[in-house]
Amino acid sequence: MLPTIADVLDLEAVRRGDPRVVAGADRLDTRVRWVHVGEIADIAGLLRGGELVLTTGVALPEDPEKLADYIAALAAVGVSGLVVELGRRFVRELPRPVVKAAEDNGLPVIVLTRETPFVQITESVHERIIDIQLEELRASEQLHEVFTELSVEGASPAEVLAQVARLAGRPVLLENLAHQVLACESAGKDAGTLLAGWEMRSRAVAPAGRTAYDPASGWLVTTVGARGQDWGRLILVCDAPPSPRDLVLAERAATTLALGRLLERHQESLERQAHGTIITGILTHAYADPDEAAARARAVGVPLTGRKLVSVVIRPTDPTDQALDGQAQLGELAEATAAACRDARLPALVGALDQERVGILLPLPPRAQAEAALTTLAERLRVLWRPGAAFVLAAGSVVDSIRDVRRSFLEAEQVADVAVRQPDGRPFYRLPDLRLRGLLHLLRDDARLQTFAERELGPLLAHDAQRGGDLTRILRIYLDAGRNKAVAAQKAHLSRPAFYDRLRRLERILDTDLDDVESCLSLHVALLALESFRRENHRV
Repeated sequence: MLPTIADVLDLEAVRRGDPRVVAGADRLDTRVRWVHVGEIADIAGLLRGGELVLTTGVALPEDPEKLADYIAALAAVGVSGLVVELGRRFVRELPRPVVKAAEDNGLPVIVLTRETPFVQITESVHERIIDIQLEELRASEQLHEVFTELSVEGASPAEVLAQVARLAGRPVLLENLAHQVLACESAGKDAGTLLAGWEMRSRAVAPAGRTAYDPASGWLVTTVGARGQDWGRLILVCDAPPSPRDLVLAERAATTLALGRLLERHQESLERQAHGTIITGILTHAYADPDEAAARARAVGVPLTGRKLVSVVIRPTDPTDQALDGQAQLGELAEATAAACRDARLPALVGALDQERVGILLPLPPRAQAEAALTTLAERLRVLWRPGAAFVLAAGSVVDSIRDVRRSFLEAEQVADVAVRQPDGRPFYRLPDLRLRGLLHLLRDDARLQTFAERELGPLLAHDAQRGGDLTRILRIYLDAGRNKAVAAQKAHLSRPAFYDRLRRLERILDTDLDDVESCLSLHVALLALESFRRENHRV
C-alpha cells in the first residue's frame, strides 16, 4: 500500500525541514504515488496524478489570481499534495490566496520552515514506495503459490476459504446468486452473529465492478465465475478498507473457486457440498453450539429452529449402476433428491454422507405429518431420478432438537443398510419395519444381547481371526439362503463339495448341528446382533 502524506511527514528527511500543514489537514491520508520536484508554474501538464510536488516557489507568478490558478491546476490533475520550502520566494508564510485556493480545492499544502535538500526527501519517499511495492510483489507471489497448489490439488470451497481466512485473518464467505451461503470460515468470530439475516443483508450490498469494497457493510465483494457464467460471490468481511493484498487475495481465491467448478466431473454441486458439510458437522459435533449449526443452515435457506427434525438416508439398490460409477450415481441421486424436496416444497439439507448414502435433514412445521412428507418425497424422487432406478428411503425417529439429530441419523442409516438388502417396494422404511433387525438395533447396547452373540459366535470369530478365515461369511451366506446348500454354494462361488466341507468345519468349531432349525435360528440372530454392534462402533 502506498504511503500517505502523513507517512511522508514522519520521515526523518522531512522532519528536518520542520514541516507545518497550512491547508488540507483533513486529507493527510491521501496516498503518494511519487515525488516530483518542479519550479515552473505550468507543471500540472507534466503530471499524471498521485504525485507529491516539491517547490521553493521561485518561479511562481506574483499575481494572486495566477497563484490560485496554479493551485487549482494541481488539484485538477490529482496531485497528492504540495510542499513549499520557505525562505526563497515566500519568506515566512504563503500568501493567503494560495492557502484559500488550496482549502477550496481540497489540496493538502505543507510548508518547510527550514532549508532541506529535496533530493533527500525524494530518495526517502521513493525508497519507501519501492519497499512497499517489493513487499506487495512478494505477497502476490506467495498468494500465487498457495492458490496454484490449491487448484492443482482440487481443493474444496471449504479448503479454499480456510486458506483465505488464515491469510487475511478475517471472516470469509462464499454465496450463490440466491444469496445462500455455500461455505463460511468465521476466522474465530461468532458464526451465528456473522450469518444472522444473511440473505437480506447480502442483497443490500451490490457494489459496482467484479471486485469492489462496500464501505457501508465493510465487505470486500468479488464475483465468482468463468466463461461469462457467474455463479456466486466471495465476501471478505473487513474492519477497515482493504489493502491491495486483500484485493489480490480475494481475486485469486475467486479464480481458484471458479477453476475448481470448471474442472468438476461427476461431483456434487456446491450447494450439495455446502449442505453435506453442515450435516457432517452436526453428526461429528464439529459445531461447538447447536445454534451455530442452525445459523449455517438458515444461511442456505433451511430453517431448523422451531421445527420437527426428520433424518433420512437414501441408498440406491441397483448394484449394476454402482459398479459403473458409484460416485456419479450418488451425485445424481443427491441432486435429484434436492429437486424432489423443492418440488414437494420441503426445505431440507441434502448431501452425500459417504460413498453409498445420501442424507437428508428434513425440518417440518410442528403440525406436519412426517409420514405424509416422506411419502411425497419418495414419490417425487421416483419421478425425477433415473427412470427405473431403485432406491430405499429410510427415516430415523422424529426429534425436536439439533442435539438429537445424530442419534436419528444413526437410526436411519441402520434402517437403510438393512432395507437395501431386501427391499419390498414400500415408499419409505422406519425402524419398526425391520421387525427382528429393528429389535436387535434397539437392544444393541444391552450387555445380555452382547453376551448371547459372543456365546454363539465366539469360537468361530476367534478361529477366523487367528487363521484369516472366512467361515463367518460362509455361515451368513448359508443362513441367508434359507439353509439351501445348493443356492448357498452358488452365492459363495464354491463347488458343492467345497461348500459342504466348510459346513462340516463350521459344525466342529461351533459344536452344533446346522441341520437343526433352532440352532440355526440362534446363530442367525447372533449374526444380526453382531452386525448391529459392528455398524454402531464403526460410526462412533
